[in-house]
Amino acid sequence: MITLEFVNVLMGLMMAGVAIVNWRDRSSAKRYVNGAFWGLYAITFLAGSYLPNFVNGLLVISMVLVMAIGKLGGAPPEQTTRAEREASAARWGNKLFIPALTIPAVTLLGTLTFKYLRVGGVALIDPKQITLISLGFATVVALVVGMAMLRPPISTPMIEARRLMDAVSWAAVLPQMLAALGAMFALAGVGPIIAGILQRWIPLNTPFIVVVAYAVGMALFTSIMGNAFAAFPVMTAAIGLPLIVHRFGGDVVVMASVGMLAGYCGTLVTPMAANFNIVPAALLELPDKNAVIKVQAPTALILLVANIAIMYFFVYR
Repeated sequence: MITLEFVNVLMGLMMAGVAIVNWRDRSSAKRYVNGAFWGLYAITFLAGSYLPNFVNGLLVISMVLVMAIGKLGGAPPEQTTRAEREASAARWGNKLFIPALTIPAVTLLGTLTFKYLRVGGVALIDPKQITLISLGFATVVALVVGMAMLRPPISTPMIEARRLMDAVSWAAVLPQMLAALGAMFALAGVGPIIAGILQRWIPLNTPFIVVVAYAVGMALFTSIMGNAFAAFPVMTAAIGLPLIVHRFGGDVVVMASVGMLAGYCGTLVTPMAANFNIVPAALLELPDKNAVIKVQAPTALILLVANIAIMYFFVYR
């Protein structure tokens, strides 16, 4: 059976490649620092499932020390000139979107069909992780499509991956770390504490008010934590499961999926989500580092209202 470990291996191989490209770049003053950081990150993906939690913790601490002491270097210069890139874009036109659109298309196809794949009566794909595994397959297919279309040198994908990861820098690790922090908060009992505080100030005694509290809470807590994965276990333990599901009989699938979408509304408006909002502004050299957040804020508010309506009308059906 193909499990989520497949995605971990893909990520680990990419990070290992990024580390190797850094180490081999003699023109970079930070070759060893960047290489060590991404190399340690690769180990967490490739071997993290088999290592004791204590060792994984040491790997994370080592990454922090490398980043804090060595200071990661920025992205290397482009491999091509601006004129060459503009000429290539003009030649290919909208066909350049084909590899990017391949990812959602294959992910959707895999999500709908992989559950029917069986060998000897046993599911070929872990049914609990079909969407993420489909996304992993989709990235591989998109890479093959892009290489077949553009025919760049075989080393180009890894070189460009290195350039992108060095540009994003330590912020690339934020989603994984914040998700782990959210799990720790849930284990520490933060959810029931938040539930007690909310019930003291908000009358959570009707299905609609509970949905509003959960969706808005997901958005606000995501804004604080910087990641919806960190907010999800806390708010779900505080409001989602005990109130929406158990007290009012809501559908746990609708609650969880729409709740995450509500959380993403918070991602759109917080500088804590540096990899989504601050790093792009820096990469685009925008004069206002909060420019991305300001543009996204109205959309975030509209989507939050829409998610509240969607959850209320479908979670209790």
